[in-house]
Amino acid sequence: MLNIAEKWREFRQWQQQPHQVAPMTVEWHTCNTCGQEFQGNYCPRCGQSARIGRYSFKKAFLLFLDVWGLGNRGMFRTLRDLLLRPGYMIRDYLSGMQMAYFPPFKLFFLLMTLSLVVESGFNLKGENYFEAAVEQMRQGYGYSFEEADNEEQTEEQKQMNEEAESFGLKVMEYAQKFPSAMTLGMLLVMSGFLYIFFRKCPNIPDLRFSELLVALVYTTDMFAIYDIVREFFCLPSETQFVCMLLPLLPLKQMSGFKWWKLLSIMILVFVMVIVAFCLLGILSMGAYILLSQFL
Repeated sequence: MLNIAEKWREFRQWQQQPHQVAPMTVEWHTCNTCGQEFQGNYCPRCGQSARIGRYSFKKAFLLFLDVWGLGNRGMFRTLRDLLLRPGYMIRDYLSGMQMAYFPPFKLFFLLMTLSLVVESGFNLKGENYFEAAVEQMRQGYGYSFEEADNEEQTEEQKQMNEEAESFGLKVMEYAQKFPSAMTLGMLLVMSGFLYIFFRKCPNIPDLRFSELLVALVYTTDMFAIYDIVREFFCLPSETQFVCMLLPLLPLKQMSGFKWWKLLSIMILVFVMVIVAFCLLGILSMGAYILLSQFL
């Protein structure tokens, strides 16, 4: 038990420590491109890495990964830290340690693309999650309208029900086609409400709105990593609830709020976001019905 407690203490210390940059090598190099002699990892004249030498399949593969932004150490370090010390990593990034980590928005779009691939059927069971969600939504609408048809309704009410169903399905189709835009829009709305409470958090008392938005994007990246793993292995849908609670951890580590205060803030913000989206949905559906009548 003492050994486990000691390991946990060391892990907690490692979590809270900023990223340590390895000392620069004192070995002299001659750049193969411009002939500049230098010390360090990169040529100060043209920027070529000191590790680049003769051609090999390994170096060609690493160069291919670099072209897509996947081959640098910052990518793998970012994935590791998002899983093991997400909030502390976000705080380090906001404090200016940006070269050590993969950019949040670039990582966001890469993970959204990978998530689309997994959700469209590239998983252990070949299950298409979007088609299943749309079918479930159709069945839900069909059941509710079947009940409604048993009651006495006017033709106008039935037409409005059909238009509401069409509107809901169009929203689902839009979310399937443009998941990144939908997610970013939701993050913008949520960050607006969260900023009311987070702008004077204990760890970053002068937090800016743009910094909070970056923190939420990184938090979404962390959630996406776990969700991609869950969907790839086709884990039970109940595990999604556990994934939904994971974003609390980076927000707690970054802000320094007590757990009870953070939970109170998140519940309040969740209610505010639900109300805002309900109002937006009602207005959007009303506009859609009016336009469908005139066009």
